[in-house]
Amino acid sequence: MSLTVQFSEYGSTDVLSVVDVPPPTPGPGQVRLAVRAAGVNPIDWKILRGYMSQVMPLDLPAGLGSDVAGVVDQVGEGVTAFEVGDEVLGASITPSYAQSALADPAVLVAKPASVPWEVAGSLAGPGITAWEVLDKLKIAKGETLLVHAAAGGVGTFAVQLAVARARVIGTASESNHEQLRSLGAEPVTYGEGLVDRVRAIAPQGVDAVLDASGRGEIPDSIELAGGPARVLTLVAFDAADTGIQVHMSAPGESGAQALRDILSLMEKGRLRVPIWRTFPLAEAADALQVSQAGHLGGKIVLLPA
Repeated sequence: MSLTVQFSEYGSTDVLSVVDVPPPTPGPGQVRLAVRAAGVNPIDWKILRGYMSQVMPLDLPAGLGSDVAGVVDQVGEGVTAFEVGDEVLGASITPSYAQSALADPAVLVAKPASVPWEVAGSLAGPGITAWEVLDKLKIAKGETLLVHAAAGGVGTFAVQLAVARARVIGTASESNHEQLRSLGAEPVTYGEGLVDRVRAIAPQGVDAVLDASGRGEIPDSIELAGGPARVLTLVAFDAADTGIQVHMSAPGESGAQALRDILSLMEKGRLRVPIWRTFPLAEAADALQVSQAGHLGGKIVLLPA
């Protein structure tokens, strides 16, 4: 049997329970992982609360999580990329808030021995998303990128992936400004007067904007970017009619390449993944509450094993 986090109705973390279920069996082209770490992302508590039910309907009871790192303990028919005993990281098919999860080898990469489990389990969702959106925004050398929620999960990756080719300005609470400076970004504070604060350091505005915040910055972003074409949001779905880009991430063929690029930067010391806090699987509800409270200085990770 295998422990997994489930909910039978949408709601607060009170509806979560940890249940013992038979471990999933990998089908053709799948592998099963003994989960060592599962990243906690804002999308998880949004799913739990039903905020995503219109675009991501679920059959209840359901689980949470897709960022995963673990050890391959069963291989489905036709899989040649990995074998039992391999340590891997990436995205899972079945919920990763569990002791056992299925994954597609196409969205997995080998875990370097130098990468701790908690870091490995937190790379896929925010890392792949940041890699994809920078590609969509076509950030070129010498341009200026504004990132909202730059100290958050996706923002942290986006800043570090972008600084090699662009000037990066990041919005964050003042407590996270020093962290952003250490990543190579120029921090500005959220809230009223944002346009003036950005123009004070970038008088001509910015070339592109990544919104990972959803706190109402879209009008300011369009003004600073000189139009909506190169403004992209991950969260403000209701702003689609303004002409901005809306990105919904689902790791696909580009996922493994994104992870390889991220790991390469980590090995060169050019990208780091701060871990804010880890929780055992039984405390998944507490982890989600901390995630929802926000203003974190790094990733939250569940350690099921």
